[in-house]
Amino acid sequence: MVKSYILAARPKTLPAAVVPVWVGCVLAWKATGETSWALAFFTLLGAMCIQVATNLFNDVIDHEKGADTEMRLGPKRATAGGLLSSRAVYGGACFFLLVACLASLPLVQSRGPLVIAIGLPSLYLSYGYTGGPFPLAYHGLGELFVILFFGLVAVGGTFFVQTGEWTWPAGVLGLQVGLLCAVLISINNLRDLEEDRESGKRTLGVRFGRDVLQRVIVGFIVLTLMLTVCGLWYGVPWFPLLSIPWFVVGVISVRGLRASPPGRHYNRFLGYAALQLVLFAVFFMISVVV
Repeated sequence: MVKSYILAARPKTLPAAVVPVWVGCVLAWKATGETSWALAFFTLLGAMCIQVATNLFNDVIDHEKGADTEMRLGPKRATAGGLLSSRAVYGGACFFLLVACLASLPLVQSRGPLVIAIGLPSLYLSYGYTGGPFPLAYHGLGELFVILFFGLVAVGGTFFVQTGEWTWPAGVLGLQVGLLCAVLISINNLRDLEEDRESGKRTLGVRFGRDVLQRVIVGFIVLTLMLTVCGLWYGVPWFPLLSIPWFVVGVISVRGLRASPPGRHYNRFLGYAALQLVLFAVFFMISVVV
């Protein structure tokens, strides 16, 4: 059963939870010269638990709506594969949301009720991404959700927890991280295009077609690179040059997507996108240290 829960939790997606906290903490260290490791730990724990809860809700709700079938091209799903019951997956998701709530208590104690205002929408949308009266993923709003909550809110919120302030560099970096996280969602949706169309899941790819979604992915990556120039104004002048490695990984991924129709091999490009996100954080940190 433990292996089944790990499968449903999708650990390969965790960079989308880790990188925003990582980048926010590095920016806070640059601004103040110090880091609260306790606050960083509880921020990271909360972010990872919300990510896992989102994945669990996605696993069970997509199965109930018929979006995950035996013909899916992505990794096997726990509920659709009969490894876990719907009740067990819902229970697991609620457990991780509870842990996220407990992890937020030291953050609230340190920074006040504004942390609650940040956290409550994140908790609800871990379910509302695929569930509820207006599931975002089923209305083509998945990328927007990721940019806002895995980017702007996560990076900006982490910076606020560390410093007690909101600054424009945190907003720029939050947008960049959100865009690269959205690349992950877009490639996933591109791979599952036909299955989503048949199940009524109206992702951006279903709404506007494969070519448009490919252009959106290119736009996300290029815009992220262009925004590195802002580092010249907030004291990280090496960031544009040191962004070349993660951008090259993005180019390789995009070339692969454009060269072949959707299939299981798109999982490899999804891995490239996750690597690109991690390298973004690595080279931002190196840029700050330099």
